[in-house]
Amino acid sequence: METSDLLSTLTRAEPGAVKAFAEELLPALEPVEVLRNRTGLAMLPMRETAQGASFYLGEILLAEAHVRAAGAEGYAACLGRDLEQALALALIDAAHRAGVAGPAILAFATAQSAALEEADAALRREVEATRVDLETF
Repeated sequence: METSDLLSTLTRAEPGAVKAFAEELLPALEPVEVLRNRTGLAMLPMRETAQGASFYLGEILLAEAHVRAAGAEGYAACLGRDLEQALALALIDAAHRAGVAGPAILAFATAQSAALEEADAALRREVEATRVDLETF
């Protein structure tokens, strides 16, 4: 699994599960050096669909973390202000880049991806149940 796919999946995963998994990886990663762990604002880019022009919708709050562990660096940013989640994601990123616990990380990400797909499918079913066909009126 590519690093970008891994982090895209895990940033949407349940934060408690991500934090618990990162906690399990800590002994294999020590010593851990936290280079950055902070909140900040970032501009949210959007693309207008008719003309294709780009613009900034506004600012979003991010939590970001940058760590060095097991001879590799890890970085993560996630929406909101949960610094622990950002730190956990950065630790998982560093472990993935360093080749530490590769099969465990892949299994965890695969399980989280399946859970997210099921939640998305359930939401789509709920939305579809409220659809109104205006042609039948």
